[in-house]
Amino acid sequence: MFAKIINWIRRLLKTSTTDGAVSQDIVISPKMENSIAMWDKMYRNESPWADGKKVVSLNLASAIASEFATLVTLEFKSALSGSPRADYLNTVYQYVINHIHREIEFAGAYGSKVFKPYVNGDEICIDFINADCFLPLAFDSSGRMTAVIFYSQINRDNKIFTRLEKHELIGTDYTITNKAFVSSTNANLGREIELSSVPEWQDLASSFVIKNVDRPLFGLMKVALANNVDTNSPLGVSIFSRAVELIREADKQFSRLKWEFEGGELAVDAAADCLQPIGNTDCPDVLPEHSDRLFRKISNSDPDFYKVFSPALRDNSLVNGLNKIFQRIEFNCGFAYGTISDPQNVDKTAEEIKTSKQRSYAMVTLNQKALENALTDLAYAMDVYATLYNLAPAGEYEQTFDFSDSVLTDANKEQAIRLAEVTAGIVKGEKYLAWRYGITEDEAKKMMPEKVDMKNPFGFNEE
Repeated sequence: MFAKIINWIRRLLKTSTTDGAVSQDIVISPKMENSIAMWDKMYRNESPWADGKKVVSLNLASAIASEFATLVTLEFKSALSGSPRADYLNTVYQYVINHIHREIEFAGAYGSKVFKPYVNGDEICIDFINADCFLPLAFDSSGRMTAVIFYSQINRDNKIFTRLEKHELIGTDYTITNKAFVSSTNANLGREIELSSVPEWQDLASSFVIKNVDRPLFGLMKVALANNVDTNSPLGVSIFSRAVELIREADKQFSRLKWEFEGGELAVDAAADCLQPIGNTDCPDVLPEHSDRLFRKISNSDPDFYKVFSPALRDNSLVNGLNKIFQRIEFNCGFAYGTISDPQNVDKTAEEIKTSKQRSYAMVTLNQKALENALTDLAYAMDVYATLYNLAPAGEYEQTFDFSDSVLTDANKEQAIRLAEVTAGIVKGEKYLAWRYGITEDEAKKMMPEKVDMKNPFGFNEE
């Protein structure tokens, strides 16, 4: 469906212009188009090589994306504060933060994620949009997406309704255009219709311009990896984009292991006569339970013939091979060894442990910065809409981020270092308490004991 949408919109862009502007094209190469479609199939456990019979899927793609989201957001906190305007925005913002693990998992799987605010009545709502549901049209020199088409579909009464929402920033003018189409088949976009003909879209304006905007009105997070699928593309790539073939090999190796156990199941090959009920034929339970699985009939003239089938399993070799593939996947995805492989089989020299942790730390911190940038742009967009629709009184907001990263750092060691800095007089005590208990510095000051004059600790009157 993703490929069809791209082709439909490409044809539409070639045949239409807005206000005489030059027709645009979608900034997605065939390589990126195919890769996004592949990542989608892998994430949904529909890898083309896994048929469920000869090759069984381990569903590694979704596991990797989930682990990525956990490492990036496990202890993540962020808030908007500083004014009544900030309090209003923070109510919506916390909805995003509460769902951030899920959305970053999608970002990890598809390579990109858009957080797009919109106004519904007197409320600001947020759309979470994956890379297969938006089509970039332009990027600036810094890699920021400045023109894009978002699409959504509704299936109703054997018809497919499609809405295209185009966002474009030119200078400080931000234009949003909505178009609706209906088709009786998914073979084409169909004919254009009025937005009011679809109840969900009847309140949308066909086009409007917002003035004095210095950035797009959405937050875009791209996975912090260089795009090695298409080096000329500014789009993000999946966290497992460099491990696609390794994931395929892991599925094949796991299928071999599965077959080793299935093919090596204990069995008794016996002549057909040996498997007849003994004595009273009215007693069907003479053979043990699951006998149809244990006993296998063969043709043999000797009625007493039987042979036990119990081959030696090669499971250790297969498991070790699978674990080695897991470790290569970890390396290519930027994870520390032991993240998905067996941690007991990880080489534990000091240098290898240090290098492995540094790799994971670099991957996590770079993607935390990418998330921070996306949420900063989201807060800006929400603030613009709050002003445009007069949803909250004017006021400034302060945006804070706290990733806490105790998974990557030793919390006890960090506390000891900070406490030593206070003892040495390098850091004020109230700053340490504010960090330690997650309170403000004013609250921390109230916790601190009053200073005692060691020359007169009991406060005697010297007169």
